[in-house]
Amino acid sequence: MTSASAATAASAALQGAGLKGAKVVSTAFGTLTSGARMTPSVLIVGAQRCGTTSMFKALRQHPAVLPPALHKGVHYFDMHYDRGPSWYRAHFPLRANAARVARVIGENPITLESSPYYMFHPLAARRFTADLPGVRLLVLVRDPVERAYSAHSHESARGFETEPFERAIELEPERLAGQVEALQQNPHVDAYDLQHHGYLTRGRYVEQLRRLESLVGRDRIHVIDSQAFFDAPVEAFARVTDFLGLSSYAGVEFDKHNARRRSPMSEELRTRLTAHFEAYDEELATWLGHVPSWRR
Repeated sequence: MTSASAATAASAALQGAGLKGAKVVSTAFGTLTSGARMTPSVLIVGAQRCGTTSMFKALRQHPAVLPPALHKGVHYFDMHYDRGPSWYRAHFPLRANAARVARVIGENPITLESSPYYMFHPLAARRFTADLPGVRLLVLVRDPVERAYSAHSHESARGFETEPFERAIELEPERLAGQVEALQQNPHVDAYDLQHHGYLTRGRYVEQLRRLESLVGRDRIHVIDSQAFFDAPVEAFARVTDFLGLSSYAGVEFDKHNARRRSPMSEELRTRLTAHFEAYDEELATWLGHVPSWRR
């Protein structure tokens, strides 16, 4: 390794250590003051690789939205529920800060988080329904074939996947077998494959939406077609702020975040996967009341 490369690596390590230390300090202080902190009235619950980061970064630009400190997703209701409500509230703004903002903008601020595993995790919805009464949910969906391919690229880049895409989807039923049942019996089970290898299963959006509806009601769920969001962000964002009861705001800059380059999928595989999702997409269209963009 050259001296320049070593210096770059050392700098990156120090930055990573600094960020980790900042998170530890922030969470520790937040826990001590948890009783004085806001809790989210909005959760972006998924789906993974459907534009949740882009929606979160758009919302946080609204003057009445106070985001969590340091990171968008706390992952409390899926991965860290055993840490307790004080730990969770530690991540959010102080109510005193919200009161100061309210006096300036003439609107009561809200806070939110974005954890796209919440929609798919079998225990998360019951947890946030119980702990956050009245919470509103934002759900983003996209072509499930593209979502699956994007998720595979994402998991591969992060070191959670070593198989090529076609082999990974062949392995998916075997990998996921029994994981939901294991989590329901023991919430501390490490359901690694459920979290990282549910490429096709996560694209069965209607199943997840029905589960959410049964717990929070249809009127507290707003579904955003990510293609419509990226094609006409101003209009899509206006519908979101209206759903959340926020004032209209024209100062948002929209962008795509966390996109990854990948080689094209073969037409044969795309055709096969499109057929695989046909029945699920038909049910989704009935639930939504309109045909999703990828089926038009």
